[in-house]
Amino acid sequence: MRRFETAAAMVLAASLFALAGCEDAPIHIDPLAVNGRDGGGLPISYNSLMRIGAAAHAGGDLQNSLTVYRRAAALVTSNPAPLVAAGNVLIEMGQINEAILAYNSALDRERRDPEALRGLAKGYLRTGRPELAGQPLSVAYQDTPDDPKLLLLIGVTNDYLGQHREAQARYRRGLKLRPGDPSITLNLALSLALTGDFPNAVGLLQPIATSPAGSVRDRQTLALIYGLQGDRTAAEQMARRDLDPAAVAHNLGYYDTLRRLSPEARSKAILAASANSGPRPNS
Repeated sequence: MRRFETAAAMVLAASLFALAGCEDAPIHIDPLAVNGRDGGGLPISYNSLMRIGAAAHAGGDLQNSLTVYRRAAALVTSNPAPLVAAGNVLIEMGQINEAILAYNSALDRERRDPEALRGLAKGYLRTGRPELAGQPLSVAYQDTPDDPKLLLLIGVTNDYLGQHREAQARYRRGLKLRPGDPSITLNLALSLALTGDFPNAVGLLQPIATSPAGSVRDRQTLALIYGLQGDRTAAEQMARRDLDPAAVAHNLGYYDTLRRLSPEARSKAILAASANSGPRPNS
């Protein structure tokens, strides 16, 4: 049987923490080699360290990747890139507070670095502090107002703060810049569902969720929206595509519970479950 993942833990901010594609096997290096050497020859350069860190990251060797990025940060003390990369790895490791420190250190080097600003906002969202995410996002927006990734993050933050109409405007702007983007579409569909606009939510997400390229997250978010709408049959059919019968029954009961809540309480419950879900591979 497939392991059960509660639907609320698979929704909103779904695009924020995606992992890089994996290589066939992790790359292992000796990150503690003396004198910055890798067993002989010249000291490893900054560019080489960044390449090694990226390869280890892509191969799933997060601890070595983190160590290498930190070595790169110590070697070149003016570039924010290795600290941003370290923060991204820490997010995936579930060490969110450490990630926030890394992003802030990157911003000490370049106070308007867009990747560091977005990363810091992600960290605050993951710790359930959306009110703190607004400041770095505001700075980033001044420089890149037409960045779809940034608009997605701003929309997610708006949703967490209960500002669903503002969130939907951000998502729609993002979709104009990047039509059909699945992450923006998913978040817009969920935001619409949180405000009771189920027909448009289903209409947006259904083509993606039912396509061959649709993900488990897409399908289970659509099942959640059907459940919130009160369409148990459609919710059950969609949930069955990925979950075992016990998990489906659990989710259907969860949807019924959510529907009995006030709109505000329902929204808070779904968003809290998403914020507290922790790091997940490929999420």
